[in-house]
Amino acid sequence: MNALPRKRIVGYTDRISAAPGETIRVMVSAEDVAAYDATLVRLTSGDLHPGGSGFIEREIADLGRHPGRVQAIAAGSYAIVDPAGSLAALRSLSVLAFIWPTLPGKGRQVILGQRRARSGFALALDETGAIAFEVGGATVSTGVPLLAREWAFVAATFDADARRVVVHQEPLVSYPGLDRRSWREAIVTQSLATDAPFMIAAEAGEGHPTAHFNGKIEAPVVAREALDRAGLERIAQGAITPEVAAAWDFAREMGGDRIVDRSPNRRHGRLVNLPTRAMKGHGWDGSEMNWTHAPHQYGAIHFHDDDLYDAGWAADFALTVPAETPSGVYAARLTGGGDVDHVPFVVRPPKGRRGADAVFLLPTASYLAYANERAGLEGDGHLQAFANHLVALGPGDLWLNDHQGAGLSLYDRHGDGSGVSISSRLRPILNLRPGVTSAWVGTAGTAPWQFNADLPLLDWLAAKGIACDVVTDEDLDREGMGLLDGYRVMLTGSHPEYWSRSMYDALQAYLGRGGRMMYLGGNGFYWRVAFHPTLPGVIELRRAEDGIRDWVAEGGEYYMSFTGEYGGMWCRMGRSIHALAGVGMAGQGFDVSTYYRRNSASRDPRAAFVFEGVEGDVIGDFGTVGGGAAGLEVDRYDRALGSPPHALVLASSENLSDTYFPPPDEINNASAMMDARQNTRVRADLVLFTTPNGGAVFSTGSIAWIGSLTHNRYDNNVSRITENVLRRFLDTKGIG
Repeated sequence: MNALPRKRIVGYTDRISAAPGETIRVMVSAEDVAAYDATLVRLTSGDLHPGGSGFIEREIADLGRHPGRVQAIAAGSYAIVDPAGSLAALRSLSVLAFIWPTLPGKGRQVILGQRRARSGFALALDETGAIAFEVGGATVSTGVPLLAREWAFVAATFDADARRVVVHQEPLVSYPGLDRRSWREAIVTQSLATDAPFMIAAEAGEGHPTAHFNGKIEAPVVAREALDRAGLERIAQGAITPEVAAAWDFAREMGGDRIVDRSPNRRHGRLVNLPTRAMKGHGWDGSEMNWTHAPHQYGAIHFHDDDLYDAGWAADFALTVPAETPSGVYAARLTGGGDVDHVPFVVRPPKGRRGADAVFLLPTASYLAYANERAGLEGDGHLQAFANHLVALGPGDLWLNDHQGAGLSLYDRHGDGSGVSISSRLRPILNLRPGVTSAWVGTAGTAPWQFNADLPLLDWLAAKGIACDVVTDEDLDREGMGLLDGYRVMLTGSHPEYWSRSMYDALQAYLGRGGRMMYLGGNGFYWRVAFHPTLPGVIELRRAEDGIRDWVAEGGEYYMSFTGEYGGMWCRMGRSIHALAGVGMAGQGFDVSTYYRRNSASRDPRAAFVFEGVEGDVIGDFGTVGGGAAGLEVDRYDRALGSPPHALVLASSENLSDTYFPPPDEINNASAMMDARQNTRVRADLVLFTTPNGGAVFSTGSIAWIGSLTHNRYDNNVSRITENVLRRFLDTKGIG
């Protein structure tokens, strides 16, 4: 058996799209590679399926030869206080906080302090999970490990004159026979002196922070005296006494990356690697679920040692998009050491200009949701049973396995078991590459998925000679309706699942003004996300209450910290997906795809243009995604859920396998007859309907549809139907 080739070069860009004349910075890490060559290429296809078009790229410009170097990723979130807020001048002090540790016993974890190596001080969990105070080379521990996921008040005092350290830990809930309260006093001969910065949830290390805390921290305070128990209690209850040197209120400026010191000393700080904010604090009583209504109950931040926002690599080179470059999907191709990496981005048309009458909205929010998904690496057998086939790992999966700090997807869990709610593109994303297949989607990982399931649309458009601009979800979130205005047709990708409010509002406005949409996918418009208002390239998701969820947000933590918006499914927020697209999520299965069969409505004169040149009733019994045009995740027409009454259901899928099941929001009671073999509601529908002002929507209801476009060198009934609809939608005359 041949070993998989080793991944040696990876990179990422500082932006996901740029117009001609704009500059993109490229960050690269190359392991055991002395030098690599960079080339600007245009991507048309990355489909390596035997029935696909193959890998198609066109070289645009030489970007030079560059020396290889290794750039490390420093994962783990923490807060750092502005240098001007140093507390190093203190001789005596008290430190306190409320904490909710999630991995006590995983090793030493710093709660707060100003420490490097064996200098300075820190309030920490020791190796066993007990609260300890470290000063210089001395450590004083309570010796009693805290319980995981239980709130505790923790504190320590240091009296420089008496050389006395006192450490306290007091769980807020006690259990018979499991009393974790403890108090310890000791005399030490150390001082607080250090040149380290003051940090929360980590400490300064060699090159990057270390000793990351896992769990929630709330209301940390530093006082400039060694207080007695009554003094500690006054401060813990919120008093700002003259002794307080800093008191950070994490409930303030919740949507940003700044932490606010509410004391007069203004020792503010900033968060690194975006820990999760708007978390329930120790005083949450369940009376308010929306943190914007009661921020004082949501003053905790959940830190993780595997959080990552920005890998922080230095730029290796920059490229300026050549003038008059056509809109499309491009990449910086990096070649060296026997390895090749493609770092994709979009060239969009200049603002205010269109290069075509059609626009392809590349679903980059969905790419972020799945970025570096590690499901195929779990190895517990669950995924194989879920997908009904073996997983197949590629070089990118193995690179992720060797680089645990590369950041997680919104389908993963943090090391402490909590769901990942924040995903960023400012890091290498190994499954956002041409030619990469999912480890678990489709038999033996052969089915194109996400980015590679969307590239065939560009291949098909080029083959048909149809001009089409390309823009991204991030562009749409930022610019709104103005980005789509003037285009006659907007095309989606295969899986446009994640939408922000700005994106959704823009699409609804576009359709309301006569825009025409071709929804060429499945499970679209499903989850609500928020882009960060000031930090680029990052989204937040709260998997609330319902829907297909790999993890579930805790009750009371359904509102997003970035914007204060309620998270979860759009259909739970008065936004009917069925009303928008004519179809909505009906089921999913990941073994094989199937076909559609035309019905009587397909003979309606209003739909005659759709089937011009199409013979027979079976549509799409072929394709690179599971072998058919209907599969993976499928959507159906449902009048009860808002599908327009005048819509035409032109065809429906048949013979989906018994591994296809409805989503949880459609399961009111369990039954042995839920699977697609016995449940006609689990199906894909092909739907056409008109909208106000001359607009129209055509929906395929299947992720697999695009995977059938290129079959038989683009000569097939899926291709013909798609071309018929697109050319008619591009025409100025009315539809139906």
